[in-house]
Formats: sequence, C-alpha cells, structure tokens
Amino acid sequence: MFNYYSMNFSLAVAGHRTHRIAVGIFFFIAGLVFSSWTCRIPDIKTQLQLSDAALGSVLFALPVGLMCSLPISGVLVSKYGSRMVLILAAVMYPITLVFIGLAGQVWQLVTVLMFFGLWSNMLNISVNTQAVSVESYYGRSIMASFHGLWSLAGLCGGFIGFWVSPAGVPPFTHYLIICGTCLLMVLITHKNLVVKDLNTGSTQPLFAKPDKIILKLGIIAFSGMVCEGTMFDWSGVYFQKVVMTSKQFVVLGFVVFMSTMAGGRFAADWAVTRLGVTRVIQISGICIASGLMLAVALPHIIPAAIGFLLVGVGVSSIVPLIYGLAGKSKTMSPGLALAAVSTIGFIGFLIGPPLIGFIAELSSLRWSFTVVALFGITTTLLASQTKNK
Repeated sequence: MFNYYSMNFSLAVAGHRTHRIAVGIFFFIAGLVFSSWTCRIPDIKTQLQLSDAALGSVLFALPVGLMCSLPISGVLVSKYGSRMVLILAAVMYPITLVFIGLAGQVWQLVTVLMFFGLWSNMLNISVNTQAVSVESYYGRSIMASFHGLWSLAGLCGGFIGFWVSPAGVPPFTHYLIICGTCLLMVLITHKNLVVKDLNTGSTQPLFAKPDKIILKLGIIAFSGMVCEGTMFDWSGVYFQKVVMTSKQFVVLGFVVFMSTMAGGRFAADWAVTRLGVTRVIQISGICIASGLMLAVALPHIIPAAIGFLLVGVGVSSIVPLIYGLAGKSKTMSPGLALAAVSTIGFIGFLIGPPLIGFIAELSSLRWSFTVVALFGITTTLLASQTKNK
C-alpha cells in the first residue's frame, strides 16, 4: 500500500515537472523571438532610413495589433483552451518574425508588425494561463521563474544580435535561423503542455470590470513595463546616437540590461522573503529611475552600461510580483485578475517605445529617457498600494 501511494505521488510530481519544463520552454520561445526583433531595430531603422519620429510611428503598429487581439485571444482561450491557442501562437509568432526581415517598405513593416503584435499578445495570454495552472499544482509561487526564463531568452537573443549585427548578417537570415529553432522547440515540447486549464468549466464571464485594487496593480505594471519596453526598443538606439559607441558595442546596453533583468527574476522569491513585496517594488522603482538618470547625466559607455544594469535590476521583479498579487485578488478569479493586470501592463510595454520616439523628435533621446525615469518613480510611490492585498 505504501509503495502504491508513493509511486502515484512520484508520478504526479514527475508530471507536474514535465508541465513546468514545457511551459518554461514556451516562455523561452516568446522571449527569444521578441528580443530577436528588438536587438535588430537599429539595423532595420538604418535599412529603411527612418527618423526617430518615423520609427516611433512604425512601432505603434505593435500596440495596434495587440489591441486587436485582446478580445480574440480571450474568446479563443476560453473556447478552445490555452494549449491549442499557445501552440498556434508559438508557431505563427516566429514565422511572422521572418516576414519582418523581408520588409523592404515602411508600409510592409507596419503591416507585419501589426500581426507580430497580435501573435505576441495571444502567446502572452495563453502561456500565462498555462503558468497559472502549473503554479496551482505546486501550491507556491513559481511565476517569477517562468518570467525569468523569458528574460533569459531575451539575454540569449541579445547575445546573438551582439554577434550577428557587426558581422553584417541580414535581419532576414538571422530571423530565419531563430524561426527554425523555435519551431523545433514547439514540435518537441507541445505534447507536454497542460491540457485542462485551471477553473475550466466555471460560469464566470469572459469579461469583468476590474476593481480598484486590480486597477492600481495594473498601473504599477504599466509603469514598470513602460520602462521595460523602452529598454527593449531604444537601448540600442541610445547607445548608437547618444553614447555614440562603435557598431560593435551598440547592443551592449541591451545585453547588460537583459543580464540583470534575467538574474533579478530568478532571485525575486528570495528578495521577497527577506524584504517583503512592498519594499522590493519600492527598491525596484528607485533602481529604474537612478539607472536611467545615470545614463542621461553621463552618456558614456561605462556609466551608461552601469545605468542600464540598474534598470534591469529594477524592472526584473515588478511584473512577476504584481502578477502574484493579482492572482490573490478576493474579488476576481485568479485568471481574470491576471488577464486584467497583464493587459494593462502590456499596453504600457508597447505604448512606451513609440512615445519615446515622438519625444526624441521634439527634443532628444536624453529627455525621452528622463521622462521614462518618472515612471520608475511612479512605481515606487504606488508600491504602498500593494500592502495587505
């Protein structure tokens, strides 16, 4: 009898671990594809001869695609389950990346980026739904580790870009290799995804109005992800135009940012245990603001790199911790609360970069990064709203 139950327990643990690995790989795919796009933005900007304002306008195609996908993603995940939607999005997302590399005209890039934003959000919602289900198996917070894998993939994508861009590898060739790699990972791991989502079959509505607590958490996520999105899309351009590094070091800012962002997410649970959620979020906002202001005040390669390291530390914990708090909402189900906060935050992630382009056109990139630093301060000021939630 003892051996029978022990065997069943071991099988259950192994099954949960298999699900966790599979979902983690899909987080990795999402991060690798997105970072592969962002690390080549300076090259695509030069290739299409775009000004700062023109680039800002082009980048608006991403949030447009995201907004179009919001109702579609929710309905599809609810009707068909996150597993099917995730597989579809994980296939189309890297394929669309290849078409970005093929774009030779601005209108073509805008069109492809709209679809890129659509698949990106569909992947984001479905993979986080899978993560919520896996987390329920473990009975403890593991969301930060999933987002850590997303950041680790971003770091890998940055290193790849750091190598292929100076070597003169065209974005299309770069993206084709990334696409093939991602599709292979989907083929190998898709069978191990969670089949039945958490709370499947409940009578809760597809859409629900967020309460004040969820809205406040959403604003914190929005502020943090404005900073994160800015670093993804503009760190290379900042090192190119403001720091004025050689082409070899244009991607350095993105790489150092991703290194501390990835490391910070894997250390998030330890930090919360020692300091508490509120204190960690407050410190995160301070790191974002101080890091950006250091890069603005001293636009040279070493202080700018140190500043971007601080920004990576700052943004690393905000989203996973806010997602964790949203999942404990007393007025909404974990899935609905997570979707609401994720949506608000991800809009900030995509709206921030185009805003930077317009501000840079009116003044300079240094002023743009100063404005972004204010969002870091906002995160610190709003952190008290996370107490006792």
